[in-house]
Amino acid sequence: QLQLEESGGGLVQPGGSLRVSCATSGFTNDYDAIGWFRQAPGKDQEGVSCIRSSDASTWYLDTVKGRFTISRDNAKNMVYLQMTSLEPEDTGVYSCAAAVGSGPCSTLAYAAWGQGTQVTVSS
Repeated sequence: QLQLEESGGGLVQPGGSLRVSCATSGFTNDYDAIGWFRQAPGKDQEGVSCIRSSDASTWYLDTVKGRFTISRDNAKNMVYLQMTSLEPEDTGVYSCAAAVGSGPCSTLAYAAWGQGTQVTVSS
C-alpha cells in the first residue's frame, strides 16, 4: 500500500518562496498521479496541482499558475511543489495524495493521503 508524507511547510513572508515535499513509499509503481491539495481555516479543500506518473503532464489551479511548479524525482520517490511569490491567500494545510486511473490527473479520485504540512504566509 502506498504511503505519503509531506514536509517543508513553515512561515513565509508575502512574496517569499517555499518548497513542500511529498515522500512516497510502499507500492510506488501502483499509482497514476500525485496531487497537492490545500485547505485554509473555514474554507473547502481545493486541488492546487497534480502530475501524472506516465507522461509527467501537469495541472494547476488558476490562482497559482505561474507561481507554483510541481515536479518529481522518480529515483527518490519524491514529488515537490515549489511555491514562489506567495500570498496570504496561499495559507493552509498542504497535503499530497495519490490516485489510480486514466485521463488527466485533475479528473482522478485521490484515495491515499498524507498527513499534511502547514504553510503560513504572513508578515
